[in-house]
Formats: sequence, structure tokens, C-alpha cells
Amino acid sequence: MKIAIIGTGYVGLVTGTCIAETGVDVVCVDIDEKKIENLKKGILPIYEPGLKPLVERNVEKGRLKFSTNLKANIDGCEAVFIAVGTPPDEDGSADLKYVLAVAREIGESMTDYLVAITKSTVPIETSRKVKSAIQCELDKRNSKLTFDVASNPEFLKEGSAVDDFMKPDRIVVGVESERAEKIMKRLYKPFILNGHPLLFMDIPSAEMTKYAANSLLATKISFMNDIANLCEIVGADVDSVRKGIGSDPRIGSKFIYPGAGYGGSCFPKDVKALVKTGLERNYPLRILEAVEAVNNDQKQVLFNKLNDYFGGRLGGKVIGLWGLSFKPNTDDMREAPSLSLIEKLTEAGATVKAYDPVAMEEASRIMDNTVVYCKEMYDAADEADALVLITEWSEFRTPNYSILSKLLKNRVVFDGRNIYDPSEMQENGFDYHCIGRPKR
Repeated sequence: MKIAIIGTGYVGLVTGTCIAETGVDVVCVDIDEKKIENLKKGILPIYEPGLKPLVERNVEKGRLKFSTNLKANIDGCEAVFIAVGTPPDEDGSADLKYVLAVAREIGESMTDYLVAITKSTVPIETSRKVKSAIQCELDKRNSKLTFDVASNPEFLKEGSAVDDFMKPDRIVVGVESERAEKIMKRLYKPFILNGHPLLFMDIPSAEMTKYAANSLLATKISFMNDIANLCEIVGADVDSVRKGIGSDPRIGSKFIYPGAGYGGSCFPKDVKALVKTGLERNYPLRILEAVEAVNNDQKQVLFNKLNDYFGGRLGGKVIGLWGLSFKPNTDDMREAPSLSLIEKLTEAGATVKAYDPVAMEEASRIMDNTVVYCKEMYDAADEADALVLITEWSEFRTPNYSILSKLLKNRVVFDGRNIYDPSEMQENGFDYHCIGRPKR
């Protein structure tokens, strides 16, 4: 079996590599010549645990190839995945120009029946637009070739994407014909041998499933952040509340950890897009509008705590920052809470010294010289007036308190992820500030 993946970003590269691991011939296509040349040399555009050796092994076996030319590689492809970006427009809607450009290219290039599969996160009815764009190009060629479209949303978590793909909780596929369903069953058979469900449905339902899933998870996060902020006001401990509600199987323990707000490539964009879809249909999604508003406010919580602590006089202060990426085990800086915090601190006249295990190169590309990037985690604390943890990388979980005490100008720590024990921090002489827990 042979397939093509259009787009070698996070979703496309993981998808293509993992499918190649099952013995399928995969060609990953991208218009970015430098990215493709780097991939041929084994240089990946993203950091994802376990992905690099998987890419190298499948390239060596000849099952995974990279190209800038779809037309030269489409012969024999039974399926073509569209995995390009869908960045939000100013109004929050998903920008489909890259998706539709790929659809037109498929129509221009295809030489036999295939299934065009939308893997990118796209609004409802996008597959209909993809189908129309492909057919339009075939009509220009006076071609009688037939094809199907399908929707196959991804449910990968950055930092564990390879495992998520190889051992999926579920695989959702929207199809419009038995022929397309048969191809998708054959493609995904290796991933469901251990009992993971392959769920077939109509295409609009598959498109909606992705948005509904991410929006519900974002809702849990914003709900818990709202509760955490109220806990601080009334003197309750959000950790106790979290354990109390998380033990209820109807609620569960996942995604109810308070923090500095959600970020990344999915939740912010998908919530905005679904809100926009509702407005376009004259049906405001009031809960999701509130979810987004709470998250935007939550990204200011750490700055407000710092500003209050220093009496509104942050000018000239040095703030050490542990973590930059929106979550651990990724270098993804998209919508990262650290960006909001750094922007507010620098506007207030503070200097930010930051350390992140893998995201500093990406951060420096985005923020230029607004941050001092440190080689080691303790360098960020050296001569800092305060230390802020904003991404819960494992190496930050058990710091050497003796070293921190000597390096920091003030023994004050702001924990944006509640990973430290308040009593332990107090015993080691630190003024400790967290989210939703009373001061000891």
C-alpha cells in the first residue's frame, strides 16, 4: 500500500512516520524546500519524544520518503492525507487556504482513484469544500477520474504523540462510501489489533468530534482555573477540591489541574473556531465563550501575583522563569502562557531570565532578544528577585533548595502549576505563591 501525506508539521510527520512503521510506503510532501532537505538529513522540524529514531529507521528501510513534488509521487497512492496548517483568522475562524490549495493540487495531479483525507483540524463542511476543489481541477482536465473524501481527525497529545498514534484511544473516520471505508480499514488495521476502536461515521460528525473533544477538555481546564481562583478568595485548597471531585467517575481526574492557562496548537484555536461556527449559524456557544474568556484572564494571574508582591514596582526587577513551552516534552510555543507573562513583565520594565530544556530556540525565534536565555535551570535563578515556574518539566520537580536559596536575591517562588508542596517550601525558607491553595 502507498499513501502520501501533505504537510510535514507536527501532525503530518507523526502520522506519516507511524503509518510507515506498519509497512506502508509513505511519501511526505511539503512546499518548504529547506524543511524537506533537513528531513532527508535526519533533521526534524519539531521536538517529539521517540519520533527521530522512528523517522530514521523508516527512511533507512525505504518506507518513508520526503519530497516537495506531489505530482511526481502520487502514482499508486490509494490515499492522500491533507495535514497542513489551519491558522485562525482575525475573527477566530480557521483559515482554509492551505487545505484548499492542497485539494486543488490533488485534483491537478491524481492519476487514479484515491481517497483524499482531511487530517488537519477543520470546521464542519470543509470536506465538502475539499471535494469541490478537487472536482473543479478534474473538470478543467476533462478527466473522468473518481475519488472520495474522508475526515480523519487527529487526537495526538504533544509530548506523547508517537504512543498516541501507535496505541490510539480511538480512531475516528468520517466517510461517504464503502470503497473509502474499505481503504481506511486496511490502512488502520495494524493499529486496532489490540482492541482499540475504529469508529466510522458520516463526515460532518467526524469533523465535529474533533472540535467537541478539544473544547470539552478546554472547558474542564477553564472551569478548574475559575474554581482555583475562588478557592484563594474563600481560603479553600484547590488540591483537596480536585481530589474530591476527581474521584467521581462521571468527572474523572484528568484535565482538572489548575494552572496558568492552556495554550498550544489545538485548544485555543479550536475553541475560537467552534465559537465562530456557532455565531455563523446564529447559535452562540455561551459556555465556550466563557471558557475562552476565563483562559485569557488566567494567563494574567502570575503577572498579577508578581505585580502585587512587588507593590506594582517591577521596573528593574529580574525575574527567573522555569519553562517556556506550553507544556512539557515539546518545543511548541504556540499560545504558551509564558508569552503573555513575558510580554507583561517586559512592558513593566522587568528583565526575564529563562530556561527551558528544549524550547529556547523556538522561543528566541518568536521573541528575538526580549529574554535572557540560560544554559542551565539554576542560571535563571541567579541574582533573580523572584523565580516563576510556568511549565512543569520533570527536571523542575525536585529542585535543590540549598542552591536556590544562595542564588535568589529573594527567597520567593511563584508556582504556576502547583507542583511544589507548600509546607516543604515553607520549611526551606521560601515565600511560596501558587494557584488556588492557601498560604501556609
